[in-house]
Amino acid sequence: MPDQIDHLRGTTRTAGGRRERNMDDKRRRIFAAAANLFAEHGFDGVSTQEIADRADVAAGTVFRYASSKNELLLMVYNQDMRAAIDDGDRASAGVLDAVEALVALVRPILMISLQNPFTMVAYQRELLFGAAAEVYRAEGLELVARLERAIAARLVESTTACGIDDDVLAQEARWAARTIFAALSLILAAPSTGAQPTADPSDELRGQVAQIVRGFLATVQQ
Repeated sequence: MPDQIDHLRGTTRTAGGRRERNMDDKRRRIFAAAANLFAEHGFDGVSTQEIADRADVAAGTVFRYASSKNELLLMVYNQDMRAAIDDGDRASAGVLDAVEALVALVRPILMISLQNPFTMVAYQRELLFGAAAEVYRAEGLELVARLERAIAARLVESTTACGIDDDVLAQEARWAARTIFAALSLILAAPSTGAQPTADPSDELRGQVAQIVRGFLATVQQ
C-alpha cells in the first residue's frame, strides 16, 4: 500500500509539472508573439487574434495570461523599459559630467521609442490612464520611480561643496529628476502630438537635460 501511494504521488507531481511547463511555454509564446507583432506593426496595427495565431494558441487562451491587448503591451514594454534602465545605469556609471551621465542614463529609453514611436505613446497612455488595479501598470510605474531615483542619485553625485542640508539637497534632486522625466516623456509623445516636428529627439533631450541640470546646480550651489 505505501508503494502504491508513493506511485500515485509521483504521478500527480509529474502531471502537475507537465501542466506548469505547458503553461510556461504558452506564456512565453504569447509574450514573444505580442512583442514581435508590436515591433513589426505597432500596437494599433495588431489584433488579439493575430497574437494568438502567431503564438499558435486559441484566442481565448491569450486571455488566460493577459486580460487584454493593453495588458500585453504593458507586459512587453515593462520588460523593454527594465532592460533600458539597466543599460542606462551601466552606460552612465563613472561618467563625471552631470549632463553626459544623465543623457547616457535616459538615452536607451529614447532609442526604444525611436524604433516604434506610436507604440511607446500607447505604453505611456496605459501608464497614465490605465486601470488603477492593473498589476502591470503598477509595475510600470515602479520602473518610472526607479528611473527617477537613478536620475536623482546622479544629480546628487554631481554636486560639490553644497551649503544646504542633505535632506533639502535630496528633495531638490527628486524635483529635478521628475522634471527630466517629464521632459523625456514629452519628447517620447511628440510623434502623436505633432509638437516640434523638425526637432531632433536626441538634441532636444540633451538640451533640456542640460538646462535642468544648470538650474539644479545653480539652486544647490549658490
